[in-house]
Amino acid sequence: MKKLFAILAVMGVLTLGSVQPIMAQDAAPAQTEQTTEAAVVEEGGGLHKELKTKFIEGDASFMSLVAIALVLGLAFCIERIIYLSLAEVNTKKLMANIEAALEKGDVEAAKTVCRNTRGPVASICYQGLMRIDEGVDVVERSVVSYGGVQAGYLEKGCSWITLFIAMAPSLGFLGTVIGMV
Repeated sequence: MKKLFAILAVMGVLTLGSVQPIMAQDAAPAQTEQTTEAAVVEEGGGLHKELKTKFIEGDASFMSLVAIALVLGLAFCIERIIYLSLAEVNTKKLMANIEAALEKGDVEAAKTVCRNTRGPVASICYQGLMRIDEGVDVVERSVVSYGGVQAGYLEKGCSWITLFIAMAPSLGFLGTVIGMV
C-alpha cells in the first residue's frame, strides 16, 4: 500500500509539474533596451510593482508542487506529534507503581498497572512481567527485543519527514532557476 501511494505521488508530481515548451514563434520579441533594476525604477513603476506583475502573470504549475509537498510534510509531522505526545507517560510514577505491586508479591497487579497505562514504556514493562517466571535472561531478552519493536513504532514515518526536509531546498532552488530563466 505504501509503495502504491509513493508511486501515485511521484506520478502526480510529474503530471502536475509538466510545463509546456515555449516555441520560438510564441515568444514575445526581446526588448533591446536596458532591463535592469535601475531602468525599472527610473520608469516610475518601481521594483515591487514589477515583481507583483510578474507574480500575477505566472501560472501555478510549479507552486502546486511546493504546496503538495507542504501539505504532505505537515501531515506527517502532525501525525508524529500526536503519536509521540500520546506515547508520553510519567515513567517515574509508573515504575513506582510497578515496584509497589511487586514488593507486595502481586505480579498480576503490576501487569494491570502496565495494561492500564498507555505508551511504549508500559508495554515494554508488561512484556517483561509476562515472562517473569522464566528467568532473568529471558525477561532481559524479551524487554530488549520488544524495546526494538517499540522504537520502530516511534520512528515510523520519520523517513518521510526527512524526505520532505531534503526536498524543500531543492524545490526552492528549482523555483529560483525557473524565475531566472
